[in-house]
Amino acid sequence: MLNDLKGVNIHVLSDDDPKHHRCPRAAAADDLFIVSHFDLLERLVERGVPSHRIAIAPPGLSREWIDGLKVTNPHTEIIPPAPYESQFRTLVVLPTYNERANLSAMVAAIHAHLVCDVLIADDNSPDGTGAIADTLSAADSRVRVLHRPTKEGLGRAYIAGFRWAMERDYQRVIQMDCDFSHSPCDLPRLVHASASADLVIGSRYVRGGRTDGWSWMRRQVSRGNTYTRLLLGFSVRDWTAGFRCLTVNLLRRLHLDDIAANGFGFQVEIVWKAKNLGAAICEIPINFRQRRAGASKMSRSIIFEALRLVPAMRFSAPSRALEAAS
Repeated sequence: MLNDLKGVNIHVLSDDDPKHHRCPRAAAADDLFIVSHFDLLERLVERGVPSHRIAIAPPGLSREWIDGLKVTNPHTEIIPPAPYESQFRTLVVLPTYNERANLSAMVAAIHAHLVCDVLIADDNSPDGTGAIADTLSAADSRVRVLHRPTKEGLGRAYIAGFRWAMERDYQRVIQMDCDFSHSPCDLPRLVHASASADLVIGSRYVRGGRTDGWSWMRRQVSRGNTYTRLLLGFSVRDWTAGFRCLTVNLLRRLHLDDIAANGFGFQVEIVWKAKNLGAAICEIPINFRQRRAGASKMSRSIIFEALRLVPAMRFSAPSRALEAAS
């Protein structure tokens, strides 16, 4: 549901205004922020202001633009009057399996925040997700569908999406979940940061990053990230993150045919290969939420795959990657 901004506290901040230096670490639930550029946005997020309460203003901020802002319930997520348009031709890859409850809303939310195309890579979902994807694609030329005959896993879906992007001359590829655990409001931040990085990671474990609504079991699984850092290095804090922006130039260098992992291990292997290539990697903080609807695809086989493959990466790595891990 969308509401207007009546009764909401709006703070318009710029570097010319010293008020942003006094921004509280935890803003009130009804506080929204309009900022003049991404550096200021990132400073606020690092101080604890949720990114979904911050909007980037266009040059020459007008009253009309402010009046066009909307917010969603129940998370008070700010929706700009127009999506952010970057200098890069961007594709968002959405792997889906039984995501009919989330897909339509997710695609709409993506396009509300970022000018981009969306590729839905569906693994023959038995709940009819593929048919919904076809309906969305028929109604919107920015949405394309890649039907895969069987459930082959997250890694294979992303690799198919990466190849699709490379064949069509995209410049940036974003990978994200379809269940709203990754917020579409962070898409402009990922793309903007990619101007100076080959791989941008939406990180739960840098300053300003956090997780909401995780069960005890989910938190135990996340400790695999600590295990990975111990083996592969501390320069990356969130090795298993699934919310990322990659340059197509990097994708062309990764030798996708050689990637062995498919679940969490796939996320680790992509970062490890990028480090081995000397790629520029940066992390920006995100708020990772519990999925909005549907069932998690987490399984023991996914966890065991990562536990098995991470040591193999560490001890079979070329010298440059080993130096980076030390």
